[in-house]
Amino acid sequence: MTDSVSRETGLSGDWDIHQGVGAGVYASLSRTRMFPRVSRRSTVSQICYVFLVLLTTFFVAISCALLLSQAVRTAPNRSLVKNVNAVVIGAAYVFMLVMSLAFCLKRRIAVHRRLQRISKAFRTLGKNDVPESVFLYMQQEYTRACLIAYESRPKDGFQEGWGRPGTKYAGVRFRTALLDSVRTIDKLAHLVIPRHPPLRPHGRMLHHFRFILPLLGRDEDGLTPLHYYDSAIQLARHSSREPTEQEFIVGIRAAKDIETTLNECYLEMREGSSSDLSTYAERQSM
Repeated sequence: MTDSVSRETGLSGDWDIHQGVGAGVYASLSRTRMFPRVSRRSTVSQICYVFLVLLTTFFVAISCALLLSQAVRTAPNRSLVKNVNAVVIGAAYVFMLVMSLAFCLKRRIAVHRRLQRISKAFRTLGKNDVPESVFLYMQQEYTRACLIAYESRPKDGFQEGWGRPGTKYAGVRFRTALLDSVRTIDKLAHLVIPRHPPLRPHGRMLHHFRFILPLLGRDEDGLTPLHYYDSAIQLARHSSREPTEQEFIVGIRAAKDIETTLNECYLEMREGSSSDLSTYAERQSM
């Protein structure tokens, strides 16, 4: 059904995610609103059923007693002994009781057998599992829910400090992403320089990464990516406002440049160490 709906509406990609979210929210809201109402209805129906059974039993017992009393009054001996009418009335009521119990038992067994046929494992309903009118109704409601979820997506919304919807930074919090990059760069710095100082919570990036500063290139203004990265981290740490998208781009681009430089240095170190080992092995073999 999902494929047919997607083909009919022409929606794909994020559409599947949002339709799943919309369906989940709609289902959870429906359950929270529906279950108390259903439980109240079930309780009321059970009370009405018990009341109806008791009322029917009372009137049947009254009618049986009245008929037996009439049979006694009209009998020649005015007694239940050798009273044919009383026997017929009693047999009729006993037959009615047996048939009622048999009918209730039959219905109980039929309902139990039908419930046993229902698969307990989750299975997607197909077109052949339900009547065509029910399938068309389900398809129509599913399509309507998907269209509502698609139209309800935020399109022009903007929240300070977060990436705008529809961009590559959608769902990214700028402050958190910048601060998380510090540990990544610190791990790479320790791979290149094993005796690199440990990271301090409030240390400046220029001071902490001062030993890798000669490895970084400089721009026209004589600034390295570490200078831009230090400014972005200071802003993310101590500014009362959230970083803007432009500030985040500058900071994260500087972080990527630093990571690229450190990765290249680490690879060169590994290649150099492997070549030295091979040279040493050749000398030992000679």
